[in-house]
Amino acid sequence: MSLINLRKVCLSLLLCSGFALGNNDAFEIETLAEGLDRPWGITFISPSEILITELSGNLRRVSNGRLNPEPIAGVPEVLFAGQGGLSEVILDPSFADNQLIYLSYSAPDREQPKLNQLYVMQARLEGNGLVDQNVIFRSDPPRKTAAHYGARLVFLADGTLLITSGDGFNYREQAQTLDNHFGKILRINRDGSIPQDNPFIDRPDALSEIWSYGHRNLQGLVIADDGSVYENEHGPQGGDELNLVLPGKNYGWPAITYGLDYSGAIISPFTEHPGMEQPLKYWDPSIAPSGMMLYRGEMFPQWQGNLFISALVPGDIRRIEMQDKRAVDEQILFTEFGRIRNIAEAPDGSLILLTDGADGKLIRVSAKK
Repeated sequence: MSLINLRKVCLSLLLCSGFALGNNDAFEIETLAEGLDRPWGITFISPSEILITELSGNLRRVSNGRLNPEPIAGVPEVLFAGQGGLSEVILDPSFADNQLIYLSYSAPDREQPKLNQLYVMQARLEGNGLVDQNVIFRSDPPRKTAAHYGARLVFLADGTLLITSGDGFNYREQAQTLDNHFGKILRINRDGSIPQDNPFIDRPDALSEIWSYGHRNLQGLVIADDGSVYENEHGPQGGDELNLVLPGKNYGWPAITYGLDYSGAIISPFTEHPGMEQPLKYWDPSIAPSGMMLYRGEMFPQWQGNLFISALVPGDIRRIEMQDKRAVDEQILFTEFGRIRNIAEAPDGSLILLTDGADGKLIRVSAKK
């Protein structure tokens, strides 16, 4: 056996035994930045540079492990209230050539300022500022509440953009109808136009940008190498879900659910119904799933192909082993950091965690050498 293969076997045995016991002695843990104001979204723009959104409205840059004290200029004004604010940041598939990024955020409706919407903006990163800003999506109808926005963004392999749009908390029944954006995953082109192969493009009673429906508050969204789309979403009191999402499918909320209302009342007596999809996995009690990633790196080779979900309650990381598009095992990691808002994979294969709250931290988890 080569030294490289022997090292991989030894590392695998160390990690599997250490992690199963919740033993963090196998890791190097480093705080890269702290004092972040409710950090939410995270993306790497180079091996040494990270963009982070703060829900309160700032886009921050971390370079070589140091937080730039000056926020990036040109970010739109946001509605920072409840669960609203500046949410996701992702890169254009051709970012290396065009420097385009995409932001999701809540902001007042332009015609009815007492109401608000989920927005998606495209902009070009130039130095420490954004230029050429262009709003490519606004949720409809506007809402009174400042909750359950969803707001995750991800690009499919064909260059189209998926947007998660939550049920607005008070509008859950509308997740089952196709004339609105509540409780939906939406698919648009990068310029905001509608792909002509969307599943409801020919239905006069449906918005043509809808890709799937019957969701609650979708906080994690991942595209696997084979094109499979996985999402996680908050249930009410219990019933958080991990789903394999297919275009045109109905994921049931609120007609079927494994959770109760916060008052303890029954939302629905049903957990399944013909024509409605079942989750790959659900949690009861709730874990409040937030970000999600699919691990592809070399630093932890035995984790390749696993989903990692950051969780807010009580605060940890859930490693989900996947086989044949099924969730076959779950492991709880990193319980010492409190509420974890997001997780990402660094270019070197280490794990990057964002803790939640007014004093959020950016933490790197590496294999101990």
